[in-house]
Amino acid sequence: MAARIISGTALAERIRRETAARIERLRADGLGVRLDAILVGDPDSGVIYARSQQRRCEAVGIEYRLHTLEPTIDDAGLQAYIERLSHDPEVTGIMLNLPLPPHLDAPAAQYAIDPYKDVEGVNPANIGLLFYGTPIIAPCTALAVMAMLREAGVAVKGRDVCVVGQGSIVGKPIALALMAEEATVRTCNKYTRDLAAHTRDAEILIAAAGVPGLIRGEHVQPGAVVIDVGINTVAAPTLENPSATAVVGDVRGAEVAAIAGALTPVPGGVGPVTVALLLQNAAEAVAKQRSRRRLPAHG
Repeated sequence: MAARIISGTALAERIRRETAARIERLRADGLGVRLDAILVGDPDSGVIYARSQQRRCEAVGIEYRLHTLEPTIDDAGLQAYIERLSHDPEVTGIMLNLPLPPHLDAPAAQYAIDPYKDVEGVNPANIGLLFYGTPIIAPCTALAVMAMLREAGVAVKGRDVCVVGQGSIVGKPIALALMAEEATVRTCNKYTRDLAAHTRDAEILIAAAGVPGLIRGEHVQPGAVVIDVGINTVAAPTLENPSATAVVGDVRGAEVAAIAGALTPVPGGVGPVTVALLLQNAAEAVAKQRSRRRLPAHG
């Protein structure tokens, strides 16, 4: 029997509607929601992505502003720019578009973001507080994985879970979020020896290694729930377009669908839910900034 497909499209739309309603209530209380995005350099793909961000923000009532910085900016200049936005009371959310030019220190730049304006949940303060289950703003992808499991009616408490991928922004926060829900979590990565011996024990398998097609049928326990977090662009040439590309996940979908009990698709799975939750985080940031009880003012 083919796996049940857990689509993220309908869930993302519901989150967007709820966010739009919440932003309307904030506006009625005299509180605006403004997201300032930073793009270092002017690559075509970055500008296209920024335009997509703007459309999504405006659709739910978020004011969006893009700050395009010269690719020659140094670490001190970038961090100072972010800190100015962090101190600006008109700015309620900040996101830093990655990747940065190779000479820049991305973690240091993320640390410069006020944790209460960190809509992506990437400031080390938010990552660290996730360890205790109390982030100010949680990382979007970890939130998306948990939201999709709830949407599918999958309880994680006491379940054996394997997370393949140990990145600081995706893999580790997902593992921490699962542990906070009292799952039994094993973490692996693309270098794990005999990966299938670990993943086949999992009732819930999270693929977040950023390696196209890493998870095959042999890695999956029959009936397992498989959440594919990977979003990878690969070559997919055709006779009409030899340079064509395609977006694929970390899971070989057709192969795994024949074995798993449930599977998220790529595209149309975790990705749109992550984007919708970023917008939700932007509204949540405004509410958190009204009290700022946990941490002193940034800087």
